[in-house]
Amino acid sequence: MIQAIPVLRLLRLRFPSAHIAWWVDASLTPLLEGDRDLSEVIPFHRRELKAWRGVVGFGQSVLRMRRRRFDWVLDLQGLLRSSVVSWVANGGLTAGVDDPREGAAAFYDLAVPRPSQATHAVDWYLEVLRRVGVPTDLPFEWLPQRPAIAQSILARWPVGDRRWICLQPGARWWNKRWPVRHFQEVVRRVAAADPGIGFVVLGGREDKPLGQEISGAHPGRILDLTGELSLPEMIEWLRVADLMLTNDTGPMHAAAALGIPVVGLFGPTDPRRTGPYGQVTEAVRIPLHCSPCLKQRCRNPRSMACLEDISPELVTRAIQSRWHPSR
Repeated sequence: MIQAIPVLRLLRLRFPSAHIAWWVDASLTPLLEGDRDLSEVIPFHRRELKAWRGVVGFGQSVLRMRRRRFDWVLDLQGLLRSSVVSWVANGGLTAGVDDPREGAAAFYDLAVPRPSQATHAVDWYLEVLRRVGVPTDLPFEWLPQRPAIAQSILARWPVGDRRWICLQPGARWWNKRWPVRHFQEVVRRVAAADPGIGFVVLGGREDKPLGQEISGAHPGRILDLTGELSLPEMIEWLRVADLMLTNDTGPMHAAAALGIPVVGLFGPTDPRRTGPYGQVTEAVRIPLHCSPCLKQRCRNPRSMACLEDISPELVTRAIQSRWHPSR
């Protein structure tokens, strides 16, 4: 979703008076609420789809789109379910990314293939705009600051003049998680080298055990905020940070969108395709014959070797080389 926001920005620049809506899982709506370029958020509750109430709500959200009679419906997810919904929405033109995994292209009027196997997701989404005649070379602000939330961050936590490293130990795929003991060792090494650095652990409620483990590495220097931040608050915390150390997950893309130096840790996924945009060459990975496998299940006899073999020493050196000189 973070990687798709440039499409919204460029659509608004091209069509300043258009009604632009975003159909999205309700859990992610805080990222879009109040966005100056968005006319409408159409939420659905993905977590409730196993219950009848959720199915009814899902159908109502699709009918809401259909009643709008949109000129364009753009599907940037490229999955079967998203393409079917796009087709049912019945816009004047339905366009989307041509991902061969689930045959989504069958439901589009215009299917846009990935320009190359190594094309980044952001550039693939922008290619959809190019195909419908929207310029993609105009400047825009990816994630504008939310002043009230930014002030709340400063008031609630001891940001001060300390330099901060944000840590993101969680990830939706378990095999995208760098070992917690490695995070702990990096904290010890970086803290010993620079007493002015503080650490913030980010993540949802499900990441709380990870945050607690990492916090034990250096009590007093680590602020464990797992499960305590809204999505907008997480973005504003990233904005005050000097660097982010992270697995391949959503907050990594937010940090990249803000221009924060990112040390991204990659195992089963390909940083060229889904790495921190503009910083993919800085991603940390170990070249193995099985990596990137793009699979949620590790089949290496030495489980998760692609991440286990990324040493704390290597990551510490990457952090030390990525400090932004102006921050």
